[in-house]
Amino acid sequence: MGSLQTSTNLSNKSCLCVSGRGVQGLSVVRQVGFSWLLQGQRKSRKIQSLCVRSSFSNGGGGSAPDEKVSEGLLLGAERDGSGSVVGFQLIPHSVAGDATMVECHDIEADDLSEDAEEMEKTPIKLTFNIIFVTAEAAPYSKTGGLGDVCGSLPMALAARGHRVMVVSPRYLNGGRSDEKYANVVDLDVRATVHCFGSAQEVSFYHEYRAGVDWVFVDHPSYHRPGTPYGDIYGAFGDNQFRFTLLCHAACEAPLVLPLGGFTYGEKCLFLANDWHAALVPLLLAAKYRPYGVYKDARSIVAIHNIAHQGVEPAATYKNLGLPPEWYASLEWIFPTWARAHALDTGETVNVLKGAIAIADRILTVSQGYSWEITTPEGGYGLHELLSRRKSVLNGITNGIDIDDWNPLTDEHIAAHYSINDLDGKVECKTALQKELGLPIRPDCPLIGFIGRLDYQKGVDIILSAIPELMQNDVQFVMLGSGEKQYEGWMRHTENLFKDKFRAWVGFNVPVSHRITAGCDIIVMPSRFEPCGLNQLYAMRYGTIPVVHSTGGLRDTVKDFNPYAQEGKGEGTGWTFSPLSSEKLLDTLKVAIGTYTEYKPSWEGLMKRGMERDYSWENAAIQYEQVFDWAFIDPPYVR
Repeated sequence: MGSLQTSTNLSNKSCLCVSGRGVQGLSVVRQVGFSWLLQGQRKSRKIQSLCVRSSFSNGGGGSAPDEKVSEGLLLGAERDGSGSVVGFQLIPHSVAGDATMVECHDIEADDLSEDAEEMEKTPIKLTFNIIFVTAEAAPYSKTGGLGDVCGSLPMALAARGHRVMVVSPRYLNGGRSDEKYANVVDLDVRATVHCFGSAQEVSFYHEYRAGVDWVFVDHPSYHRPGTPYGDIYGAFGDNQFRFTLLCHAACEAPLVLPLGGFTYGEKCLFLANDWHAALVPLLLAAKYRPYGVYKDARSIVAIHNIAHQGVEPAATYKNLGLPPEWYASLEWIFPTWARAHALDTGETVNVLKGAIAIADRILTVSQGYSWEITTPEGGYGLHELLSRRKSVLNGITNGIDIDDWNPLTDEHIAAHYSINDLDGKVECKTALQKELGLPIRPDCPLIGFIGRLDYQKGVDIILSAIPELMQNDVQFVMLGSGEKQYEGWMRHTENLFKDKFRAWVGFNVPVSHRITAGCDIIVMPSRFEPCGLNQLYAMRYGTIPVVHSTGGLRDTVKDFNPYAQEGKGEGTGWTFSPLSSEKLLDTLKVAIGTYTEYKPSWEGLMKRGMERDYSWENAAIQYEQVFDWAFIDPPYVR
């Protein structure tokens, strides 16, 4: 038998195809079709329309050879004691010329195979053509959590059977980071985008990796030094143009790119991440759907940080490539107190606002943050709109790369350890103290901070608390870069407390791993935190988080209670509120006291954090539920 192909469809039909070559060039094709109707109880089923169809050809017309054709292969068929197939009329061993025989039977069966029973019990899982649109995707481009999400979640969804494309700019700055695109290839496909009063040509580059189609939009505006958003002089002045271009190109990609031999087509699910991609739901509704394109597509806008909304002067609306009648969807009026001067009317266009109003679903990166953005304090002016759309608003906590962040295999740390053997944790601590030039004291609580040095991360709260904290027997290390005033303060504090405080200005991935593994406590006094990743990394490494009770921090860190579980304790760290240096100090003192005086309780904290499920697969399952919901209702049509 030359080849065997089987295909299964879960819609009450099953098809078995067997093809091969018999003797003397005789070709044999057999097809067996099954359909069954469940009736009554588990043991009573009727198999209907069971057919055997066979076609024979000797290729030359005339008589068939005298030799017998070997018996065909029937998978899963039941045979009697003589070896004959029960309930089937087998194909004759020789047939003259070309012939087709069809035998149909109705068979009563008391039992089906275990496989058939399992197939009945297993719910049908829908798979989707998913298009991630994002300004950054690790490892190609990354400035924060957005890059991590769009670099990891697509692979988790692809592993679960979905067809996934990520569309992001191809950033080139002439430096070493350009090497990240070394394996991408030019698809030799060009698209013309009409925006900003002219026709812009973009090209597409592609890499198939980890089951995902990574597609990069190429245009000269993405070729410059700096980050995806700016350089040492601030944000790029043409960011609205650069990301408008990305959105238009992303809408074209599923239609024109023959990836794997065929395009993604029109029935796609677009996942637009933050304001940079927020024009996508509007383009689907205003540019494509009125002409019958993408009529079955859906869109989800994912909000990673609502503080950034893509707000520009109202006069720029004409640059976006949207019909004039859609202006009201993006119109945004600043309150009087926020206007530049008395003659300022406050009229702007807000791309994120338009996406929130039009998208089929809205997602945030934690449940806590999905609630916070509906409040005046957390919604940055969009809270009323989000409250009206609360029925389609959900929060899903991010996962982390559990292979990259694994204390048992991490190549960046001094010693490996696990929940069952914590000895390596102490080695990581002493190695970190030695690297930083701190006194090597395994029993001294070592506290760490990793993050951007800015107002959102609460660095000013740490600044206010440090003088009093340094009066205690502790050591403190900070890693990060950002506002120059905080960088200068870190250097100054290091000079004041040479044996207790260390500052690492800048960002270094291996060092961040070593601080996460070597510290006993990680502090995160963020004013708001949509999800947060460092607390997840810390718990995975047995490092205890002390965090402000906000957003994803509140969702992921459960307060320590030593009296719960019949004295065994529960919780993975400490949260504090309100946000103040005094409250941070009080909470840190409780944590330090637990570390120094209650070692069994501390070990319980470590192990409970380490045993949690941090995988992206867990998050992907929750995303699939939202995808299902997105297709329940028809898309927005004006």
